[in-house]
Amino acid sequence: MAVKNIMIVGVGGQGTLLTSRVLGGLTIAGGYDVKLSEVHGMAQRGGSVVTFVRYGDKVAEPIVEEGQADVIIAFERLEALRYAHFLKKDGALIVNDWRIDPMPVVIGNAQYPEHILEDLEKEYKVYRVDATEESKKLGNPKVFNLIVLGVAAQHMDFTKEQWYEVIEKTVPPKTIDINKKAFDVGYSLSQVEK
Repeated sequence: MAVKNIMIVGVGGQGTLLTSRVLGGLTIAGGYDVKLSEVHGMAQRGGSVVTFVRYGDKVAEPIVEEGQADVIIAFERLEALRYAHFLKKDGALIVNDWRIDPMPVVIGNAQYPEHILEDLEKEYKVYRVDATEESKKLGNPKVFNLIVLGVAAQHMDFTKEQWYEVIEKTVPPKTIDINKKAFDVGYSLSQVEK
């Protein structure tokens, strides 16, 4: 199998690293060669966090080059905009339709861009999900990342059962049920915006 390139982008504290661990575990369980690389901006809450997950028969290096990502999972709109240029022409951009103001916006030195998703949709295949709201309906706003991952799962090579197995092994034991429910919510959403 050719190498698949996945990028997970978000803001510190959004569960980017947990998501990469789920994906890494999944690809290893699938029998693939896997390389993970985490790039932290300011990894404390508010800073950019980027994770690359590359898997296939043989993976030489962990970094995804610009224009090479098959799937980008973005936990926030501005992060989607910031990293969209890494996406392949026919790649999928899965975006949590949520806004977190970065520090320059908070202190008044910058404006948060308007119409981010609409602008991205002109150039890319965007799948938007309001995972933050959906996770609140489940009673646990922390599991929004598994909802986004459920949407992304439709663009990867694994069965729902394989995802479940890895979620069970990766998340804290007392959160297994809520994380699987969150994954299901995302998995069952398939609104294509384009």
